[in-house]
Amino acid sequence: MLLPHVLRAVAALLLLAIASAHGQSLPTAVNTDPARAQVTLPVPANPALPSLILIGDSTVRNGRDDGQGKGAAGQWGWGNPIAAWFDPAKVNVVNRAVGGLSSRTYITSGHWERTLAVVKRGDVVVMQFGHNDASAVNDASRARGTLRGTGDETEGIDNLLTHQHEVVHTYGWYLRKYVADIRAKGATPVICSPIPHKQWDAQGRTKRDRDTYGGWAAAVAREQGAGFIDLNDEVARRYDALGHDAVMQLFPQTVPDEHTHTNWAGAALNAQVVAAGLKALGDPRIAAWLKPQPPVNPLPPAREDDRPVVDAASVRDEAPRDPALPTLFLVGDSTVKSGGLHGAIGWGERIAPWFDPRRINVVNAAIGGRSSRTYFTEGRWDKVRDQLKKGDIVLVQFGHNDGGRIGDPAMKNRASAPGTASETVEDTRPDGSKEAVHTFGWYMARYVADAKAKGATVILAAPVPHRDRWQDGRDFATFADWDRQVADANGALFLDLTLLVADGYKQIGADRVNTFFADARTHTNEAGAAFTAERVVAGLKALPGNPLGPYFADKTVAGR
Repeated sequence: MLLPHVLRAVAALLLLAIASAHGQSLPTAVNTDPARAQVTLPVPANPALPSLILIGDSTVRNGRDDGQGKGAAGQWGWGNPIAAWFDPAKVNVVNRAVGGLSSRTYITSGHWERTLAVVKRGDVVVMQFGHNDASAVNDASRARGTLRGTGDETEGIDNLLTHQHEVVHTYGWYLRKYVADIRAKGATPVICSPIPHKQWDAQGRTKRDRDTYGGWAAAVAREQGAGFIDLNDEVARRYDALGHDAVMQLFPQTVPDEHTHTNWAGAALNAQVVAAGLKALGDPRIAAWLKPQPPVNPLPPAREDDRPVVDAASVRDEAPRDPALPTLFLVGDSTVKSGGLHGAIGWGERIAPWFDPRRINVVNAAIGGRSSRTYFTEGRWDKVRDQLKKGDIVLVQFGHNDGGRIGDPAMKNRASAPGTASETVEDTRPDGSKEAVHTFGWYMARYVADAKAKGATVILAAPVPHRDRWQDGRDFATFADWDRQVADANGALFLDLTLLVADGYKQIGADRVNTFFADARTHTNEAGAAFTAERVVAGLKALPGNPLGPYFADKTVAGR
């Protein structure tokens, strides 16, 4: 009779064969162990060039290397942003690290064998392991630990995960194997000590790993005459200089107890230290690969802006909680209300705590993918107008979806005509019917007139700026001008939200601003939405007559 572990091995092989035959990956349940997961890793983009090859764990390459769809706020390894320091015309930067692995399981999983196959003479291979090496040597979940130290001690185990006999070595032994294998290919090995954790000692300084993996990595590098970057100590020194509060901003804010994986800002800092360490090795080849000027505030390769026309049936219409109270209605697009799609949060979803719920309702009636035109033609404005009563306030922000050429299918029948005049442009709907499209200013003036007729106060807000359009020049200049013209001509208030947010960004700097977005340039994440909401409130308090003054919460109620 076949033993149970043999049967399991046979079943796994059959499943792999079936999946391969149909060109499919294995089901998720089979890939729960990182050491056995099917991971697609990059290869050199230009085989004619030398390569800087990175191996390690999730602090070098996290997950699918995409920030989990959360943009800069997600978890990132330093192996992604370090590419910005190198000239792609001179060197390939190939990040073949795999999350969840140790110096041992990167080898036993077969990842090292596959990586070594792309290493050639003249390449440089940088390794950083240690975060997972302290795990259990033998268990049924990961079985990834290594023996402590740098000696030649071994431990024979019957691996509870793989059901194979295995001889486990020390952390230092595995590093020496990498060094020997790399040199056998005519390439140059560089050892990094692991990045420090977000932890502090009794004196308030960042904890170092000098007595464990940091010290052992240094010892192997000295013994082998290999290049060494003391990433653990150098990053810790940077953390100490920045201070506790600034270091906290280098880690994902949605996971307060996350002490290992950085967000994009933290990964960029670590990458800068690695790049400086590589340059300090004195290898003229590496010096030639580096860009003459290091990048300033490199941006994460965030997911492309996705501006779908959100299905109205999927959005719950909000209504005033207490009809007896005045209501602040928010009207706009996905920058006001995103609902958490792909990690995006609109500022309107984080503004309620700034108001006293005993004195005013806050109703966010915004919906993603709409322009001043489509919010009107879909009847969504009618729903807001019908709820309005004397004493209510309406804040309207459109512009992100109003641009483009009318008639262009890519605009999804959203573009409004430019300006504030009364002329119209004919557009053809998908069903073949014709639509007389008005100017942006016409739609905004209609909102003002309808709301004022119900006794409400109207505030027209210029659109929030893009991530790449706040440092130089002015974003949404024409839309801001049209909003101002309509407000002045029709008795509404104007809030220059574009400049308010841009000025706030300038105060905190690009490094922090780059952590505020869930996609390439438009939609904010949790932190960005909260920051923008605070800027909106500052602008509202500065409006002539301070119409919302009686309704703001005190700092205790707002949680600030």
